[in-house]
Amino acid sequence: MTEQLEFTLSPHRRGFHLITSEIVSNLPPLPENGLLHLFIKHTSAGLSINENADPDVQTDMDAIFNRLVKEREPYYMHTLEGDDDMPAHAKATLVGSSLTIPITRGRLNMGTWQGIYLCEFRNRGGGRRLVATIIS
Repeated sequence: MTEQLEFTLSPHRRGFHLITSEIVSNLPPLPENGLLHLFIKHTSAGLSINENADPDVQTDMDAIFNRLVKEREPYYMHTLEGDDDMPAHAKATLVGSSLTIPITRGRLNMGTWQGIYLCEFRNRGGGRRLVATIIS
């Protein structure tokens, strides 16, 4: 059986944000076993699984990505939507737009130190739309 729903995350500032509890709060009761597939409907933000305990990881990830993909490079052609837009598209490509997480005993089956991140690459990205597909 498959169930699908869409919801909007609360707006987040630019950076890496732990959103596991926000995701779970938007989901219906999960099946005993199955898969949760999450897809973000945007080209300037991404989804990732990473450290859920030490917030320094989120700060460091932001610094790493900002160093890897800089703003205002002279070779950018796509510049009409602001200095953060083209770098946001490149960063979103590096991170990706979807995750698949196993469901076991009615819960997301992630490691002890794993959490779901919204990787927000725009200064003002707004509420991001997600599609959640639950497969049991």
